Amino acid sequence: MGGQPLYLEPRLASRLRSLVHSPELLHTLTDALGSPLNVLVPDQLADNLARFRSVYGTHHLSGQVFLAHKANRSSALLRRLAATDAGVDVASLGELQHALGAGLTPDRITATGPKNPEFLWLAARTSVTVSLDTRDELEQLATLVRGHALPRTRVLLRLSGFEASGVRVLTRRSRFGTAVRETAPLLEAVERHADALDMVGVAYHLDTTSLGEKALALEGCLRVLEECRSRGLRPRAVDIGGGFGVNYLADGGQWERYTTALTEAVMGIRPPLTHGGHGYGLRNEAGTLRGALGLYPAHRPVAAAGYLDELLRLPAASLGGRTLAALLLEHLYDLHVEPGRALLDQCGLTLTKVLEVRDDEAGGPLHIRLAAKADDVALEDHGVLMDPVVVPRHPMNAGRTATGTDTGPGTDIGPGTDIGPGPTTGSGTETEPVAAHLFGNLCLEADLITRRTVFLPHRPAPGDLLAFANTAGYCMDFHTTRAQHQPAARKVAAWQEGDRWRWCLDDQYWPTTPVGGAQ
Repeated sequence: MGGQPLYLEPRLASRLRSLVHSPELLHTLTDALGSPLNVLVPDQLADNLARFRSVYGTHHLSGQVFLAHKANRSSALLRRLAATDAGVDVASLGELQHALGAGLTPDRITATGPKNPEFLWLAARTSVTVSLDTRDELEQLATLVRGHALPRTRVLLRLSGFEASGVRVLTRRSRFGTAVRETAPLLEAVERHADALDMVGVAYHLDTTSLGEKALALEGCLRVLEECRSRGLRPRAVDIGGGFGVNYLADGGQWERYTTALTEAVMGIRPPLTHGGHGYGLRNEAGTLRGALGLYPAHRPVAAAGYLDELLRLPAASLGGRTLAALLLEHLYDLHVEPGRALLDQCGLTLTKVLEVRDDEAGGPLHIRLAAKADDVALEDHGVLMDPVVVPRHPMNAGRTATGTDTGPGTDIGPGTDIGPGPTTGSGTETEPVAAHLFGNLCLEADLITRRTVFLPHRPAPGDLLAFANTAGYCMDFHTTRAQHQPAARKVAAWQEGDRWRWCLDDQYWPTTPVGGAQ
């Protein structure tokens, strides 16, 4: 294996830890509903929302937290959201219909993303706020409102191309929004269509983890809001989108060790750490390291609500050096955010059944075939590297017991940890860590669950489960297909009643379900 196993231990808060410590339940579910299977924990969503609300309270700000619907198609999550005071960001006609059907009222929905006439019509008809990306989109909506005698529609103007004063610093380009240098004609169109559209504020969307870029964009939005006020408009909100991030890993040291070792493997200093020598964006050109590491920063000490807090504490250099939070509060602007994966952090896991375990002919990593396709476990599509957790079918398959005990929401389970009740005794099962490549069940060489060589605490057996943690945000169904007539993963919602887990099918869950006691 080329030295010590390079584990990437998943961060498991108390609810997910409790789930993976329930092997009888997980095997019962997969036996009945098939593999792969997505298990969602709706109550965690409410806890994550409370952390965002706490940041608002710290800075004395008002505004709405909108879940980015595109991150997960689950009905259970959306219905649990409806039972809170949060809202939802929808980016298609189907998502808007889903949100309305889940109990979200129009004042708690914002419509973003590419829009067709049907999407715009339903949004305007139901009085949903619409985030407009271009002047053409604005003109189209105004024409639709007048032509169909729809209510005056609330709109946000989404902006892009922000630039710092002094030293030339730009936010990265975005296909969403109008460049700030073109604000004047956009505002003229707002004034011309004042009978049909009510401009309530501005917004931005940036696909970046950079605090500096997002602070620059928010500062730019504040300057545009001042321009709006000088024109006699009455904006009252700024929407800063999502991108607050998730900390997927329990140990930052493991992340540093792995990325260092990956670089060494690409350069040929150590054996390959991936299937086929894949470099995740890095390459060796005649002894020189080229490219850039195309991976999500899976260990992020500052993420989610903590990231928002740090953003709001940054100074706005062009606006007197006051903090962004102070400027929002001073002008009584509402702050809206649209987290996706950050609100869905720790809200679910994906279960896959081990079908086959084979030794490599050349003595390399084991070949483990799972009852799932790469599209069903889309962690790598989003650049996330993380160990699965082994859930043995039989206690005798457990190579070691779980490490640690549950001491609160921040406590994590050990790397690649088995959850069986005790070590193997006389079964012949290997108890040493093993390296493995995880393959899917499609008839394609490229169907790899992970290109990374995964290290497991022992050799698993057919019938065991591998649980991929924290997949609710984008990694469950964003890429899933029914290729080769393979089934897409079904979803169940799970919740705790005392020391027991209860569950129901995802589309059967309602906020009243736990009270009535379903399955």
